[in-house]
This record gives sequence, structure tokens and C-alpha cells, in this order.
Amino acid sequence: MPDHDLAGWRARVDAALDRALPDPDTPPHRLHAAMRHATLLGGKRMRPLLVYASGTMFDAAPQALDTPAVAVELIHAYSLVHDDLPCMDDDALRRGQPTVHVAFDEATAVLAGDALQTLAFELLSDTPVPDAIRLALIRTLAGASGAAGMCGGQALDLEATGQKKRGQSESCKARIHSDPFPRVSVSALRRLHALKTGALIRAAVRMGALCAGAPDDALARLDLFSNALGLAFQVRDDILDIESDSATLGKTAGKDQAQAKATFPALLGMGASRELLSDLAMTMDDALAGFGEQAAMLAALGRLAIERDR
Repeated sequence: MPDHDLAGWRARVDAALDRALPDPDTPPHRLHAAMRHATLLGGKRMRPLLVYASGTMFDAAPQALDTPAVAVELIHAYSLVHDDLPCMDDDALRRGQPTVHVAFDEATAVLAGDALQTLAFELLSDTPVPDAIRLALIRTLAGASGAAGMCGGQALDLEATGQKKRGQSESCKARIHSDPFPRVSVSALRRLHALKTGALIRAAVRMGALCAGAPDDALARLDLFSNALGLAFQVRDDILDIESDSATLGKTAGKDQAQAKATFPALLGMGASRELLSDLAMTMDDALAGFGEQAAMLAALGRLAIERDR
């Protein structure tokens, strides 16, 4: 995969995000600054890159891909803002910077996440594609973001976390869990992350292809790829939480074990988790095999997800 393609797409989506976000010099200043803090301070941009890679496979115009790429990143950014709150994961570091509720305050963080989510759909409603495709894009992102997707996965994650008490703030009351060592099966953990992590990744891949009018059989194969990619991304995250450090990750390392979270290394061990990554890599390769060289960028992003160090 040529590095300049990735760099070009990153620069393109970063510029589009900067244009889409509110001007921090206009009121409400604090909210607008928090939205930009949550979105523009780094990040892998994996989801926008997937939009560009899948759309390019089917010759979509870059201008048609910009809006869904921005929208999916805004949804991802909002989810991180809310995940970091004291009533959720209670984290102080994200992308090497203070989390939004630390840099600003908890109420502003909640509002910033809400505003990022609604901005994503406002932008998506103006995507320069035919009406039927625009509606499919909105439906795809909404389904991946709600109770049947990312939010549902986060709810399952909270239930599976063996931390006796969550959160200390008045606005987010302490959450009590009856079992400090939750009994979660591997199949339940896979389902959890198919929703929490995988749904938005699957939506990103699908949205790019939808912009190009890809046929149903191609969308089905891309879903197989995306399902494996989403799970692989999470397994790698779980491994990095153990093996890496906060400076490299840009977020607090070791939090999973400290909070008694259900993770793949905790349930399977490190060796079996690495084997699972290898199996998922083969699944991704098989799903893309029929596309030939057209899928080179998607395949490379899949490898990047598995080999990354942060």
C-alpha cells in the first residue's frame, strides 16, 4: 500500500473535519473548543481511511467520500468522549492529551459528545450522492451507533466489567456491580465487541462502498471482512493494554486489568489471543480474495490494525 495514499487521505479528512467543526471563536466558545479538542488532536483515523479505501475500490469520487468519512470519525470521537467519562471508563488520557472532561469539565464533555453525534448526521444528510444512497448512508451509520451497535456494545461492556464501583461525580452516580470477577464467555465477549467496536468499522467500510453503488454481493463480502477486522482491532487493543505503555498508546495502559475488564487475554491467554489474531487475518484475506488488486488498500488497513503498536 503506497504510504502517500494514506497520508493523502489523512490530510483530506483532517482538513474536512476542521471545516466541519464549529469555529472556537464563536459562542458557545467552551463547547466548540471541546468539540475540536475531542476530534482534532491526533488519532489513527482508521474509520475514515476505511471509507476512502472501500469507496475507491468501486471508483467513488473523493468528494462523495469526504462527508461519510467525516461523519464516521465524528461518531467515533463522540463515543470516546463519553467512554472516558467518570461514569464509564473514567480515563484522564486520550490520544496523549487530557480527556475532554479533564480538559474542560464533565458537563461540557457530555454536551460535546452529543453535539458531535448530531453534527455527523447533519453533514451526512448533505452528502453529494443520489437520495437513495444518502438515506442508506444515514441508516447504516445510525444502526451502527445505537442500541443495536456501538451503544449496545458499551452497555454490555459495563455489565461485563468487574469493577465494584464506577464513577465519583454527582452527575454520574456510582454504579455498583455485584461480582468483581464477572463470568463472561468468549462468545459473549465476541458479541460485545462486534457491537462496541465492530459495528462502526463495518459501517465505515459499507458506507464507502455504498457511495459508489457497489452491488449487494460485494457488500456482503465486505461485511465478512469488516466483521473480522473489527474483532481483530479489539483483540490487538487488549494485547496492547498489557504489553505497551501510556506514552506509546496515548491513553492509560493497564486499565483493563485494573478495572477487571473482560478481555481476550484474560479469557484466552496471550498465546491464544495471538492465534485468534492470525485466524482473523486469514478470514480478512479470504473475504477480499475475490476483489483482487482492487482491495489492496483495504487489505493493508487490515494488516495495520493487527500489527499496530498503539
